[in-house]
Amino acid sequence: MRFKKLDLNLVVVLDALLDERSVTRAGVRLNASQTTISDALGRLRQYFNDDLLTQVGRKMVPTPLGESLIGPARTLLLQAEAMVNTKPSFDPAAAVRTFTLMVSDYVYTVLVTRVAAELSRIAPSITLEIVPHSTVPWESLDRGEADFLIMPQNYMTTGHPSSLLFEDGFCCIAWRDNDLVDDAITLDRFMELGHVVTRFGHNRTPAIDEWFLRRFGEMRRIEMITTGFYGLPQAVIGTRRIATIQRTLADYYADLLPIKVIEPAFELPTVSEAMQWNRYADSDPGMAWMRQVLAEHGAAIHAGPVPQA
Repeated sequence: MRFKKLDLNLVVVLDALLDERSVTRAGVRLNASQTTISDALGRLRQYFNDDLLTQVGRKMVPTPLGESLIGPARTLLLQAEAMVNTKPSFDPAAAVRTFTLMVSDYVYTVLVTRVAAELSRIAPSITLEIVPHSTVPWESLDRGEADFLIMPQNYMTTGHPSSLLFEDGFCCIAWRDNDLVDDAITLDRFMELGHVVTRFGHNRTPAIDEWFLRRFGEMRRIEMITTGFYGLPQAVIGTRRIATIQRTLADYYADLLPIKVIEPAFELPTVSEAMQWNRYADSDPGMAWMRQVLAEHGAAIHAGPVPQA
């Protein structure tokens, strides 16, 4: 089909080429031969009267016009996908569909496990694909690579709709046999002990509790750094270290591991987890249903135990 003399099938190829910046990788992504992709690129160059991508060494680099087409090409495909997915209604019991959720290991443990358990009963043909946060998770949402981005509300972008899921507090955990701490801890003792902390991605972004402490001028003695919240409980076992962790996650691991939950006798921040989805999927009945499921289970976070993994 053509629109203003442009074969709309070429937009799919253009999007893949601008994203992959390789004829070979674009072909693999679209399950097409290099000859087919090269021919499509030639037709695109003829239509736009521009090279769009030029070879620089072993890489293909977009021209200024090619760079300017990255956003419009992706937006056009997302709008087309949203139109295709628009149905009069959505029947979860009969639907065959995949929802991609970009979440932390914390959110996976306290929220997604609940959702997955329900979907196995009410929507057996729906697949949940769980992917970790990328360095720039908002770009994954922009490109339609994730249906839902779930992360602290203060990190949300303003370009897409979002909704608060749940709030959680922080507490401390320690090995059950750690004789330096009891059921509560003062700020002085907190600062005296060694800590295990979590940092994320290539930029080693600190977790929200570390940001809070830095902001108010309290620096801990960090003895170990993990790449996910799942590593905190294991890292304090057999040591005199402590870790600061979300309360719901602390309660979950306290039932599984020889750790104890410690109440801080000083203020720690609250984390507000929210979900965000692409604005072009806002009217998709399937996405609306999934938002409702996530919201219901988010509201129930503190109403009952987290399912055992």
